[in-house]
Amino acid sequence: MENVRMLSTLGLAGAMRSLSSAFETASGIHVDADFAPTLALLKRLRGGEPADLVILTREGLDEMIGEGRVVAESAADLARSYVGIAVRAGQPHPDIGTEAGLRQTLLAARSVAYSRLGASGVYFAQLIVRMGIAAEINARATIVEQGFTAERLVSGEADLAVQQISELKQVGGIEVVGPIPHDLQTPAVFSAGCMARANNAVAADRLLRYLASPEVVPVLRQSGLEP
Repeated sequence: MENVRMLSTLGLAGAMRSLSSAFETASGIHVDADFAPTLALLKRLRGGEPADLVILTREGLDEMIGEGRVVAESAADLARSYVGIAVRAGQPHPDIGTEAGLRQTLLAARSVAYSRLGASGVYFAQLIVRMGIAAEINARATIVEQGFTAERLVSGEADLAVQQISELKQVGGIEVVGPIPHDLQTPAVFSAGCMARANNAVAADRLLRYLASPEVVPVLRQSGLEP
């Protein structure tokens, strides 16, 4: 079976698992996928790791195009993702609908789990500084190097988990409360592009066209992304 190597940001891991198998069935091309935060992927790509197709944040993809690693003409925006908050399943859903409600909810939490490397973690660190509560939150935060912050809800280490909604939804035993108010955030845009030195450029192009097609929209929505 033909093989296409894809490196994708964690935000699309949930959607990509079902989309990859649908693509494989339709095309006979196996998708060899690896998922990590965008910053980790950029480091690996700069270190020379081979790939045919990459899915990164739009900013990350633009950097790779600027360095000549990704073919500019191939770039396609796939989905937008908002940062949300989750609690362990069965726990009451706190008020996060307004900035005041969010502030109170964050300050009342025993511990808030957020990631260090992901776009959501960088955004959240800046948000709590802007809200003037960084010292209080960080004094008892559960910082996740990489991976899914919601796992810390299941283990009981944290009361609240912050991450892209699409990433929160990949952990069982939790409930997504909702997005952080839209006026406090700019959605992350996840974009795909073919690598300039792809070993299998034809398969990469075919996979990219499939991922950018209208037929995948319901799967993206289900996984917490906005097309």
